[in-house]
Amino acid sequence: MLRFSQSPLDNTFVQNPYAFYEKIQAGGDLIFWDDYNLVFAISHKAVNYFLRNRKWGREVPEDKKCPYSEHLVPFLKMEENSLLEIDPPRHTKLRKLVAKAFTTSSIAKLEPEIEQIVNNILANLTQDEIELQKNFSEKVPVLVIAKLLGVDFSMADQLLRWSHDIVAMYQANRDLEKEILAGKASAEFAEYMISIINHRKTTPGHDLISRLLVAEIDGEKLTMDEMVTTCILLLNAGHEATAFALGNGVKALIDERVDISQFNDPDYIPRVVEEILRFDPPLHIFERYAKEDVEIFNHPFKKGQEVGLLLAAANRDPVAFDTPDKFRPDRKNPGNVSLGAGVHFCVGAPLARMEMRIALKGLFDYFPELKLAKTPVYSDRYHFHGFDELWVNP
Repeated sequence: MLRFSQSPLDNTFVQNPYAFYEKIQAGGDLIFWDDYNLVFAISHKAVNYFLRNRKWGREVPEDKKCPYSEHLVPFLKMEENSLLEIDPPRHTKLRKLVAKAFTTSSIAKLEPEIEQIVNNILANLTQDEIELQKNFSEKVPVLVIAKLLGVDFSMADQLLRWSHDIVAMYQANRDLEKEILAGKASAEFAEYMISIINHRKTTPGHDLISRLLVAEIDGEKLTMDEMVTTCILLLNAGHEATAFALGNGVKALIDERVDISQFNDPDYIPRVVEEILRFDPPLHIFERYAKEDVEIFNHPFKKGQEVGLLLAAANRDPVAFDTPDKFRPDRKNPGNVSLGAGVHFCVGAPLARMEMRIALKGLFDYFPELKLAKTPVYSDRYHFHGFDELWVNP
């Protein structure tokens, strides 16, 4: 197995991790990344295997869990009830209950409301030079999630602050200050969601929380902790990833001079969205843990051993994709792995794709001559990949 060294905090890497990903393709399916002291799956085939195979899970073995710290208790409580962090059989029950409320039809009904949210945001972007990341890419998903949960739009900025503080726990530059903020945000967010959930118990509406309250399978319902964590997860995972994907997508569409006149073709926009998710995804690394001793891709893994999944490298695998460094919405290659696969496939994927489709079409319909006002700088948030600011000329 080939070994590679590359600091995830190095600014050159943060701005263009794809140069490193191209270099490590020489390693085949697995490489050892010295800076993480960890084996990584890098090929499309290998990443798909670890995502889908039931011998690998998301639950962190006891000996690898975060050492107990008082300031992290609210965050760790949230993790214990997260769809992202638990495996079957508990994951199966929880996901089925969430799916009963988070149905395809209920998501589809949001389309006109998402269009209205996008149009309202665009109508307020009247400057000669516009900052799109905070004023569009972040606003669209947080307002959509607020609408989905039945939360007042006036809470949007606070929801964003909580979300940013919590997801900082998953970044390479995590430190004690970020941990303290994440614990505080987890506690405050949970307290707020408990108040909303208790209110919905007596005054139900047409929102997701009201549907989650009545979702039932074999007499079982979601516990309060599961309800709270699910709602927080929908914002944190859904908002952070979608916001970065939108910003990255806008840059790619401008840089690659994509013919936006084709956006009127309803079959074209979904292909654009998929290519954005492949070409410059918002999340680059995920993890799995071996549930038993296993040998795969000529490497032995022990039970409980962690493997890193380099999603963004798999999306640029030249074995799976023709000209992987080119932006081609017309490509017929196998799908990207940016939203996961297997039992942990992103439950919010249909919503994220619909948001991106509506937001990008709305943006370029409103500003058909959109150009970058300055070269955007990727934020130092690896494993996330996206901008703090995206300045454009309409």
